[in-house]
Amino acid sequence: MKPCTLAFSTCLWIFAVTAVTDKTAHADAISDFYTGKTVRIINWAEAGGEYDVHGRLVSRYLGKHIPGQPAVVHQTMTGGGGIVAANYHFNIAPKDGTSLAILVGTLALFQAFGDKAIKFDAAQFQWIGTIASTKENVVAWHTSSVKSFEDLRTHDFITGASGRSSPSFMVPTLMNQLLGTRIKIVPGYPGGSQINVAMERGEVHGRYNTWSSWKVTKPDWLRDKKITVLVHQALAAPADNPGPPLLIDLAKTEDDKRIFELMAIGSEMGRPLAATPGIPPDRLQALIGAYKKMLADPEFVAEAAKLNIEIDPIIGDDMQKLVVRALSTPASVVDRMKKLLE
Repeated sequence: MKPCTLAFSTCLWIFAVTAVTDKTAHADAISDFYTGKTVRIINWAEAGGEYDVHGRLVSRYLGKHIPGQPAVVHQTMTGGGGIVAANYHFNIAPKDGTSLAILVGTLALFQAFGDKAIKFDAAQFQWIGTIASTKENVVAWHTSSVKSFEDLRTHDFITGASGRSSPSFMVPTLMNQLLGTRIKIVPGYPGGSQINVAMERGEVHGRYNTWSSWKVTKPDWLRDKKITVLVHQALAAPADNPGPPLLIDLAKTEDDKRIFELMAIGSEMGRPLAATPGIPPDRLQALIGAYKKMLADPEFVAEAAKLNIEIDPIIGDDMQKLVVRALSTPASVVDRMKKLLE
């Protein structure tokens, strides 16, 4: 734009009109791009779990708030504990803003560990937002003799877990190594629902899960006090369950604290929605704007309430900072953590 040589007030008017015109043209271009298109949301998790519930909820409402109102479809892509979906989203999915993904919150942890199956850089995903952090915890079934965290140091406690690379195995293992708990971990359960059944049958005394998942999938267990939260694995306790201690506060050294912090960042990420690397910046901002509007949509809020889904979002750059924070964990801390888990 050439320098304005007219009266100052006239120049201001011209600049304002130009800015509004540019903004309108920009919005029109976004709307034109998305009109008639289909946006696909890939979800790494199997049907029925909390990730799936979140993904389908977002899929029902996000398109309404994207300029051009594209159709939004939800598709499952399981495998590798979320790595298959992340690799696809990073390397193969279209880089134009029509491919989004609900990714596993522990991607940065996997990357910090140097998992050879990883073909992505978590810091390069374009993070859009998460409805709320999940706040993970260890719970005891109501018939267990363990009623508090301190009891875990004096009583044997059997917990079910899925794979050895899952938080349900890793966190209790770290608790045993760093905090002196007496948790016996039984891995190999296909998923959380099978561990729940094992608790009901008395095969295990408790399990590792997220506070948000209990509210979504087993609100009756919370209401009827069928489970007791022993300890939270999170950066901060959930507002509606602040009593149990945080693992990061129980840590004996700064390095121990960094280990629990690295694990906790995954729960802080919640059920995150991300665009691919390389998406045009204006479309990314349009998607972030649509996500914010979706979270304020009265119909979305009402359905989330029916599903017992808390809305306490982390958006865009704040999610990016969490990923960078995880990836900046000193190599010496990561190496020590890996040895503790061997």
